[in-house]
Amino acid sequence: MVGWFHLPTALTVLLLCAVLAAVAIWRRRRDRDVHSFISDVDRATYQTLHAVSLAAQPLREGLTEEGATKAARQLLDMVGAEAVAIQGVSRTLTWVGEGEHHAGQVEQHTRPVIEDGQMIVIATGDIMCSNPDCPIRSAVIAPLVVDDLVVGALAAYAPESSAGLARATEEIAGWASSQLQLAELARERTRAMEAELRALRAQISPHFVYNSLAAIASFVRTDPERARELLLEFADFTRYALREGGAFTTLSEELRNVERYLVLEQARFGDRLSVSLLIAPEVLPVQVPYLAVQPLVENAVRHGLAGKTTPGTLTLQARDVGAEAEIVVEDDGVGADPERIRAALDGAHDGDNVGLGNVDSRLRQVYGDSYGLVVETAPGAGTRVSFRVPKFVPRLHQGA
Repeated sequence: MVGWFHLPTALTVLLLCAVLAAVAIWRRRRDRDVHSFISDVDRATYQTLHAVSLAAQPLREGLTEEGATKAARQLLDMVGAEAVAIQGVSRTLTWVGEGEHHAGQVEQHTRPVIEDGQMIVIATGDIMCSNPDCPIRSAVIAPLVVDDLVVGALAAYAPESSAGLARATEEIAGWASSQLQLAELARERTRAMEAELRALRAQISPHFVYNSLAAIASFVRTDPERARELLLEFADFTRYALREGGAFTTLSEELRNVERYLVLEQARFGDRLSVSLLIAPEVLPVQVPYLAVQPLVENAVRHGLAGKTTPGTLTLQARDVGAEAEIVVEDDGVGADPERIRAALDGAHDGDNVGLGNVDSRLRQVYGDSYGLVVETAPGAGTRVSFRVPKFVPRLHQGA
């Protein structure tokens, strides 16, 4: 009986092994056939582009020791030298390749380049070494430049200098400089966003603070429990609005703070303010710029609905639109002059439109010009403000 049960299993295993072997042979033949159509030039081009891609990311982080080391490993093959060194303004950041015992000479070799901003060639034999097997005998050194300032130098070391090595080093140093320039632009953008956030925090309406506290005080005698709840909402709102944290948050957290704001405003306006929330749960985890929604809601309440003689409604939507999330703040209030809104978006100071230009600027800085605010309004026709953000931006999730 044992044999009858195991014979089919054994045959199955043998057949499966035969099929897998046939598939493996077919794959090897297919790969060999495919590679036979790739020329040496195509293969070299691919390898170069791949190395460029690998070297770009660490340089985008700026001229740091870790980034320079990662980039130099890729640049070594690109330049065709025995070793590559990267020098900062004040210290040697990395040496990759043969002859690492020469690393202590890099600062001396690169000093003229950092001072003058001109490429130099150290002729064959001018670099002395007691080790007869050491391949480091010459070098080509080119400056790394950001905003017309020399921030370092790229040194390619080889047994002998040549026109080809000089040209390759110069071109690669220029490419590396462009990556460092992008890193500096990213830092400037971050600094600008941080400055705009500070400005936005400073714009938190004193009227809102005063009116919220007045509304809370009005309930102290008549409804102490509600007064307590409103005070806690006010504390949480100000804590979030004045927090010292990153430039991004989740849409869920942003909307929770908007909810706090609206609770406080409804305590003041009573039945004159109705709120409609239409939120798609799937967009709640999406990363958005911190304080991107609340200023839009505040504008809707302060300038769209507060001046209305009849009750008004504010509608807040967060919708899933494929690869993006769309946020819409709409009111049926008094509306506004489109030219005045356009001026606010262009950066003109307008105390009556708190944060519109600030939010618009930050959205464009992060996602590009196609992701700014869209404002639809006219006197007496209410206002609709919307914007979209990509659901997933790799650099935001890496920094989260």
